[in-house]
Amino acid sequence: MKDARRVNEGGPSGRGGSTIAAVSSGSGTAAVAVIRVSGPQAGAAVRALARRLPEPRRATLATLRHPASGAEIDRALVLWLPGPRSVTGEDMAEFQVHGGRAVVAAALDALIAVPGIVPAERGEFTRRAFLNGRMDLAEAEGLADLLSAETEAQRRLAFAHAFGHLGEQVARWRERLIRAMALIEAGIDFADEDDVPAEARALARPEAELLRAELEAALKDRRGALLRDGATIAIAGRVNAGKSSLINALAARDIAIVSDEPGTTRDVLEVALDLGGHKATLIDTAGLRTAEGAVEAEGIRRALARIEGADLVLWVHDVATEPPPQTRPDIDSQAELWLLANKVDAGAAAFARPDWATRDFAISAREGEGLDALTAALAEAVAARAGGGEHPALIRERHRANAQEAAGHLSVALAGWDELSDELLAEELRLAGRALGRITGAIDTEDLLDVVFREFCIGK
Repeated sequence: MKDARRVNEGGPSGRGGSTIAAVSSGSGTAAVAVIRVSGPQAGAAVRALARRLPEPRRATLATLRHPASGAEIDRALVLWLPGPRSVTGEDMAEFQVHGGRAVVAAALDALIAVPGIVPAERGEFTRRAFLNGRMDLAEAEGLADLLSAETEAQRRLAFAHAFGHLGEQVARWRERLIRAMALIEAGIDFADEDDVPAEARALARPEAELLRAELEAALKDRRGALLRDGATIAIAGRVNAGKSSLINALAARDIAIVSDEPGTTRDVLEVALDLGGHKATLIDTAGLRTAEGAVEAEGIRRALARIEGADLVLWVHDVATEPPPQTRPDIDSQAELWLLANKVDAGAAAFARPDWATRDFAISAREGEGLDALTAALAEAVAARAGGGEHPALIRERHRANAQEAAGHLSVALAGWDELSDELLAEELRLAGRALGRITGAIDTEDLLDVVFREFCIGK
């Protein structure tokens, strides 16, 4: 597995075995900044700035000096982390300096002055960790998601994947494939025996059937995308129904322009919300009516497209002027449709929920009436869609595409189980195993590295 990962000569970094340095604690001023160094010159970097190499894995207070001028830079905590027991699998060092920008800049300048040390490229620390077998590709993607997590549900999902959830599942799937392949290949090895090939096929088939069933179940589970990307909630309705006032109220800030002039909203406006620990994207759309110009027509077209792809549609109706429609609004959506009877502060009469609405809420977007109940219901609905229990395995389209390919090869094998030769049957199982291996980067990594690691900020 390690041999497959080393895709460049001159060391796993692909930069001639260079030593890299970068800030790993994010940008901006802070009390403490962490600067990481990884590579064969990490020890030399510590000696050059701190004058001595501390005991491994023991934080030591030291005065940092520029290696050329000897000028004092800062008093910092220094850690020496010899490989392979480090995050990247290489010799590493950490300098925990004061977080002022001038201090950080001076410390980085001093490190780059050490021969053999260069600034890290985007995602290079994580790339080296992968190439040295310290994490698999799915764990690297989970780490990227963990760094960008906005809600508690995203954090839990990303944490599970960053620390091996998907890798462990894929390993179990591949073990099942290997057992089935071993049985088929046993039939090839003992082809001269009368009963062995048939018995081997009979024993291998349940393994292949069970694996295909598990892959198909994982592919049907869409919770991963919902947890990672969030639910999409479209606010729809006629002009002047109060849609823009509603998105402003739910977001607790001015997202959309509010005006009595019909057709004010011409484009799709979006805002991300944290609803009970789950991410949701709230979309304000143009009012639906017969357009009075090309620009408004384009806004309505975009609105209908986003409504069609939404997970939930909130139909806002101005009950101050008329009762809600009794027939379903003319929109192309398979999502649940909730009725929001808006402007109840204007003294609208009571009404019965029409059959097309899954739920209804009496609200005043301007005065805030009924919004607490609506927000609680939205949080409950998003959580219900995300589901509970064990984290879903396949959370990215790349994972799903590879799992779909593996399931396809298994389907070919099972469909021709009694007709295919042992060699062709084993080949279909082998191709399924390769597809699964691409999920974690066990094989065919070269074309995947840049796709995965460009998600990381420099130094991570």
